[in-house]
Amino acid sequence: MPEGHDPDLLSDISDFDLVRHLLADLHDDLSGKIARFRQLVDLSDALGSSGTMLFGGEITRAAWREARWSFIHGNFAATVLIRQGLAEHLLGSFLHAAQLIDDFPKRVSFAETLRRRQERKVISNRDATDLRRLMDLRNLLSHFREINDPTSLSRRVLSTLEPAEVRRKFCDRPCRAHLRAADL
Repeated sequence: MPEGHDPDLLSDISDFDLVRHLLADLHDDLSGKIARFRQLVDLSDALGSSGTMLFGGEITRAAWREARWSFIHGNFAATVLIRQGLAEHLLGSFLHAAQLIDDFPKRVSFAETLRRRQERKVISNRDATDLRRLMDLRNLLSHFREINDPTSLSRRVLSTLEPAEVRRKFCDRPCRAHLRAADL
């Protein structure tokens, strides 16, 4: 052991073992990761060569980056959770920055933000419906549901005899459905 180097008290896994795990993780579903990355590149091309401005500061930027990497790596539960937060910050900060609401509260719920955006025709009814679906998916992941609750993912798995992983697959080509929340 090199001088001045303390052993990790919590793990007997070497750095080399960790590298092996990381390489195995990279290799698993590599074609899926590439396809999801390609989707994001193709969707980002629609923003133009200069990209687009995202309202919301550091939180929005961090959520955007983490949502992309979660999606690419197939962490779909994390993607749903982060995307809902991203949508909430984008919508709220845009309303605030555009001064479209005189009485904009310091703290506002996502449902209230959606309602206000729809009133001002900033988002379409279809977008509001999609964002509510995303909010509902996030709620299913964030809030405990006991096994007999029909909205519980475990109950749906038992009822359909289909593993949860089957219900959350994405296709290999970009389409409008990828911009909306996918069913888990």
